[in-house]
Amino acid sequence: MKVSIIGAGYVGLVTGLCLADRGHRIQCVDVDEERINGLANGILPIHEAGLDRLLNKHLGHGFVPTTDLATAVMESELTVIAVGTPVRNGAIDLSYVASAAGSIGKVLARKGGFHVVVVKSTVVPGTTDELVRPVLETSSGKSSGSDFGVGMNPEFLREGEAVDDFQNPDRIVLGADDSGSLEVMMRLYASFRDTHLVCTNTRTAEMIKYTSNALLATLISFSNEIGNLCAVAGGVDVVDVLGAVHLDKRISPIESDGRRTTPAITSYLKAGCGFGGSCFPKDVRALIQWSTDRERPVRLLNAVLETNEQQPHELIALLDRHFHDLRNVHVAVLGLAFKPGTDDVRESPALRIIPELLRRGAVVSAYDPIAVAQAKLALGDSKVFYAPSLETAIENADAVVLLTSWPEFQQMPELLQAREPLPMVVDGRRFLDKTRIPRYEGIGLSGESTRRRAAVASH
Repeated sequence: MKVSIIGAGYVGLVTGLCLADRGHRIQCVDVDEERINGLANGILPIHEAGLDRLLNKHLGHGFVPTTDLATAVMESELTVIAVGTPVRNGAIDLSYVASAAGSIGKVLARKGGFHVVVVKSTVVPGTTDELVRPVLETSSGKSSGSDFGVGMNPEFLREGEAVDDFQNPDRIVLGADDSGSLEVMMRLYASFRDTHLVCTNTRTAEMIKYTSNALLATLISFSNEIGNLCAVAGGVDVVDVLGAVHLDKRISPIESDGRRTTPAITSYLKAGCGFGGSCFPKDVRALIQWSTDRERPVRLLNAVLETNEQQPHELIALLDRHFHDLRNVHVAVLGLAFKPGTDDVRESPALRIIPELLRRGAVVSAYDPIAVAQAKLALGDSKVFYAPSLETAIENADAVVLLTSWPEFQQMPELLQAREPLPMVVDGRRFLDKTRIPRYEGIGLSGESTRRRAAVASH
């Protein structure tokens, strides 16, 4: 199929390049000329595993970056809206979606044939039906369902694993309110023969996306609440507690041959320093505001956000156990991206912890394998020393705070062996082996448990 995608951001690029890899011809449109020029020269604006290979493979053939929306829509039979939907003042900003729909509609006014417009941006329930459809009808002078079609196709992409998620999905959700639109959308995904298709209306498709992200965010905040309880219980480690909970056969089923299946969702049932990124915080806030506007408050989701916003401060509290005053204490912060595999620092715990450390007078060095440039933009003119390597970051550190579970950080026990005095290591992801680090604190690990381990190690 010939497809036009409006928006060359994270979702638009992953969608466009993966569909090109499936044999479709994609024109990817963006108003940012610098971004489009970069793509035309093989330069990606984001870091995502496997995406550079797809760009090199399909650029100029199955994938064409362009600023010419009119030509892209005119030459395609399906247009995907994949523009940003930021949250402003607690509510989702749909201005980019409305603008894209208006521009598409103007092209449809002079285009023959049945053209389908599919919303892939994450939008609150009712947006496709109450905003996109009317804007398209007004700007085109045509009628939805007969002259053109409208659909909703949410994405379920994990940053760092988005290419694999797109190419090997667990489900594809197609929301449409007319059979013609659904038929075209199903042709777009015809090559995904073994994937479960969920065919529904646009509002349900929109709600599925929000519900999915809200559930995962809730699991994380629940795990962090349990971790914080374990920290004050005395002699309790949340890793042991949640590890045993994972063994519930309703969570990790036991197969007929006795082997146990450990679902990927258990990775959200682990305590840490909170969730971040472009999806969970934004989507939960948007759903809260959407429910408030309809006088149906969601108290649980408010608590999910409250727990998440507080969680990074638990790491500062762990430092306070060992340092009466953080002034002139050299703290190495490991990990600036909100998760490994991406350079995305949006809502990263590092963006809360580093300013607080600086405010309290700490000397901060920071290291991340790929997210330093984005962190510099986000933190602005700060006094942070951005180390070129892990070894340099921890070289003179009095304390090390681990915020992102990059595989590289598993070298920490070996790197610390030659250090004297040993820095205090605060593990915000429970990523390191606590038995291999003499001075160790971790989320969900009680002080009494730490002291007992240290006493055993000293004998």
